[in-house]
Order: sequence, then structure tokens, then C-alpha cells
Amino acid sequence: MIRRLPFLFALILAGCSASIPEDEHLLENLMKREPEKFADILANKDSLEVQIIYTQINRDEHNVPSFRQFKFNVDSLRYFYPASTVKLPLCVLALDKINTLNIAGLDKYAIMLHDSAYSGQLSVVRDTTSESGLPSAAHYIKKILVTSDNDAYNRLYEFLGQKDANEKLREHGYSVRLLHRLERFLKPDQNRHTEAVRFLKDGNVLYTQPMLFNADSIKPPARIFRGMAYYKNDTLLVNHPFEFTYKNFYSLTDQQAFLQNLLFPEQAPSNRKFNLTDDDYTFLYQYMSQLPTETEWPPYSKDTTYFDAFCKFLMYGQEKSPIPKNIRIFNKVGDAYGYLIDNAYIVDFDNKIEFMLSAVINVNTDGVYNDGVYDYDSLGFPFFKNLGRLMYEYELQRDRKYAPDLSKFVLTYDRTR
Repeated sequence: MIRRLPFLFALILAGCSASIPEDEHLLENLMKREPEKFADILANKDSLEVQIIYTQINRDEHNVPSFRQFKFNVDSLRYFYPASTVKLPLCVLALDKINTLNIAGLDKYAIMLHDSAYSGQLSVVRDTTSESGLPSAAHYIKKILVTSDNDAYNRLYEFLGQKDANEKLREHGYSVRLLHRLERFLKPDQNRHTEAVRFLKDGNVLYTQPMLFNADSIKPPARIFRGMAYYKNDTLLVNHPFEFTYKNFYSLTDQQAFLQNLLFPEQAPSNRKFNLTDDDYTFLYQYMSQLPTETEWPPYSKDTTYFDAFCKFLMYGQEKSPIPKNIRIFNKVGDAYGYLIDNAYIVDFDNKIEFMLSAVINVNTDGVYNDGVYDYDSLGFPFFKNLGRLMYEYELQRDRKYAPDLSKFVLTYDRTR
């Protein structure tokens, strides 16, 4: 028995270091290597509604990227609530619309005012979080990308209009349903009507958009229910599944495709490119990766409730310690109703690593919605932290024929950490 121990020990070591085939089971097999972190995730992947997409990026001798995708439990037709991840497409659509209007003086920095003209609407004439005290599309986009501001998303929703936003995304090949504002519980009719918008510069009105109305119905293929009960008006428990039929939809497949095409527009199909300027791309890349601690306006850097990983779930969960300066994450997260999502492009400038990783999990394990009892801290954030680090470690040891030139993503931020 004693003589067999060295041989057994060698087998164990060999098993731990053996390479895993890069096939359709790659993600599952990588997670199986760390059962203390992923056994419960693997055993309950369907009840937790887990989906993962990992994309390798390989460069040729001219630094042109190619993409190789691996999936775990992905079903683009299976509904999950996308929460704040829908904000990134609206940021892009807003810039696209401003450029397409092609009006002299009208750009993302122009003053953007909102006028209430229908039930449930809110006028806006100032923004105290901006340096000038005035609202603009640029400032709304910054707030969305740095801290996932809900009101900023609603302002872009007003400018785009429900019908045009959905039609534009469908034209570009994305099966997204944008049906409502966030954190404002309005009726479907109210969400179909969007506020009048005016753009000003130097006291002159550059463009006026009247209230828009979507007369068309945007219907899902079937009614959608989740869980077994929900609270109505915070106090009344209704013992019936919670309905998501008339809520937003944005599949994980479309989320990663949108992010990839935004970051690598030269490789994007022509029908998936938006009307963005070089400055727009740089602007989006900056604020997708900028941390609250690097942001002067809004004064997030002075607000102790914000920390580096506030909107960086993958690799960091809810860690309060600083993110290393060689790591940059270009992403959009979401969390609501127990759903936790992150759609990210992760870069390590020192080690010349880049990869894309997108994931969703539903941590509403008791099946009751609107009760505020979701396992974000005990289950959701640890999963995202562990998953991000698992794939980062895999990328560290992965062979590349050519090291990537990542200078495109070396950006100047509002302030130095």
C-alpha cells in the first residue's frame, strides 16, 4: 500500500494539471475542477437559470482579432429579466440618433431638456450632478456606464421613443424588447408615450422633438411567469407566479454580440454597425471602463458608497479593495428581481490578456418576488467573482501565437486613482 502512494499522488497531480479539451464542455469541465466553488451551481444550473458565454480573442500578425465562443446552458429564447443591461443599447442608440439628425451644433454635449405632456411624465430642466448643472446626453450616458443610473436611462428612453428604439435594434439584428422605464412603475400606455425633448446651445433651440407614441404592440411569443408568489404594493402576498410578460427582454447571446460589435466595429457585420463617430467610440470605451473613484462629475469619487467593483461583478463581486491598475473591464451589469447579469470584455495590459465573458444567474431561491429577499451576497456575487477569476486564470495559461496590441483600450480617465 505504501509503495502505491507515490504513483497515486502522481496521478492526482497529473489530473489537476491535465489540459481540458476546448470543446462544447469546456466551461463545465473547468468549473468541475473547483467543486468547492461551483458544485452547487452545476447541480442547480436550471433552477438558478445560469447561462455563461466565454469568447476567446486571438490576434493575427496584423493584430486583427478573431473570436471563438464557448457556452454553458445557453438558450437565447429562455427568458430572464435583463435589468440594467438594456441601458448599453440605449446609450449607443442615442448617439446614433444625434449623429443621424445631422443638425449643426447638435451633439452629445448639447443641453437636453424634457417636457411633460402626458400622464406619468416628468419635466427636466437641470441636472445638479453635472459640472454645468445642465443635462445632456453625454452626461446621462456617463452616469449609466459608470454607476448604472436609472433616471439617466429613462431620459434616453424618452429621447428615442419606444417604437423607434425597438425597430432600430431589430434592424441591426438584435431581438430585444424595450417596453418600459426603470424604477418607475407605469402602465403600458404610459410607457408607450415618451416626453417631448428639446436640445439647446448658447440659448438657441437646435432641435425640438414632440411627444412620441408607439401605436404598435410589442408582444412576446407567450406569457412569461416566474416563481410561485409575489408581493403587491409591498404588503399583499399573492400566491401566484410573478408575470414578466410586459417587461424588457435582452438575451445573453445578443448582449455579448452587441458588446463585441461595439468594441470591434471593424469586424462587425455591416448591418450591425451604428452611426457613431470615432469620438463616440472613445467616449463609450472610457466610461464603460471608468471606475467611480476616477469620476469627478458626478462626484462619485467623493462618495464612500461607491467603490471600484460597484459595477464590476465578474472577477470582483462586491470586493471593496481597489481593482489592480493593469486590469480594465469594459462592461454593463444588471441586477433586479434576483437576476444578476454581467456582460464584459476583460483586459490585463501587463499580461497581454483579453477575453469576453457574459453570465446570468437567478438568486431568487425562495421563488417569491418583490420581497427583497434575494441571495445576491451569499450566492450571486461569489459566483461572478469565482467565474471571472476561473476564466482569467485560464487565459493566463492559454497559448497565443501573437500577443495582442491593446493600445486602443488604453484611455485617459477623468481623474487619477
